[in-house]
Amino acid sequence: MSTKERVLVAMSGGVDSSLAAALLHEQGYDVVGVTLHLWDAQGDSKVGRCCAPEDRDDARRTCELLGVPHYVLDERDEFRKHVVDAFIADNLKGITPSPCVHCNQHVKLGRLVQIADRLGARQIATGHYARIARDPAGAPLLLRGRDRKKDQSYFLFGLPETLLDRLVFPLGELEKDDARLEAKRLGLPNWNKPDSQELCFVPDGNVAGFVKQQSPSDAGAGEGGKIVDSEGRTLGEHAGIEGFTVGQRRGIRVPGPAPRYVLRVLPESREVVVGDDAQLLGAELEATGASWSAVLDPAPIRAEVRIRYRHEPAPATVVPSERGFSVRFDEPQRAIAPGQAVVVYRGEQVLGGGFIV
Repeated sequence: MSTKERVLVAMSGGVDSSLAAALLHEQGYDVVGVTLHLWDAQGDSKVGRCCAPEDRDDARRTCELLGVPHYVLDERDEFRKHVVDAFIADNLKGITPSPCVHCNQHVKLGRLVQIADRLGARQIATGHYARIARDPAGAPLLLRGRDRKKDQSYFLFGLPETLLDRLVFPLGELEKDDARLEAKRLGLPNWNKPDSQELCFVPDGNVAGFVKQQSPSDAGAGEGGKIVDSEGRTLGEHAGIEGFTVGQRRGIRVPGPAPRYVLRVLPESREVVVGDDAQLLGAELEATGASWSAVLDPAPIRAEVRIRYRHEPAPATVVPSERGFSVRFDEPQRAIAPGQAVVVYRGEQVLGGGFIV
């Protein structure tokens, strides 16, 4: 019999969320597993990975092993609206989307709060590699995960204090290798399941093909254009700007003595501007859509700033403004891509973030 309070565990079917449920169950919590049905495979694309029936089955089998309830709720309309449609629109505008950030902010976590209230669960747990701490007044602080290679705090910036106050991250103190060993120890049916490497709704990584398949016929997906250098000289052609992102090398297919990378994507002229690696360096950026989990003064602050998930936070000066904030890095950073989330840290703590413009 449970001796602790009820906790809702968001279960994707992956090993991390399954382990989160198992660890809390082992600690005596009254666990309820919830899986959000977000997307379906369509046509020949076989879209899945965290959205496929097999993943929901893995979540169900874990809950059966633990002897806890498991619910599947249909959130496909919300996911399409807030994540997939936004992803397609950003690609067609030549900017790099941040779908996982939008999913957490607009689909998953907000919906889970409503479900938790209906089920009488005070706490909400996920398999994210992040941590929650408390300041001297008891307010929640979002921290980086202990495993720097798996740290997922980048995807969680800007969550309101009322939500942070209810979140639990059972894997936050674990290294990924140790987490998998724990899953094996607990006998979880998916303990050796591979991690997802691509977007859950584009598992084959073919962004251009997905955007073309999912876009309206008059959206311009698949409309070709020129590949040019920074001086405007034509170097080749492409079959559509969707799928190109700043810093990309693969798929350019322009011969030359040195590798070329995407510097900019210009949707108006449908040009993809390429150059050498040195031209990718930039020391400044502007961000919009700012959300802060800490109260900041309008004066410049010293912080560390992360411009993509695999980017190590770099020292910078951050200046908040009415419309967002600006960043000046101490050292130039590679491939600052419009559309990507930019997250501000002070040591271990996430202060907030926004989106590069």
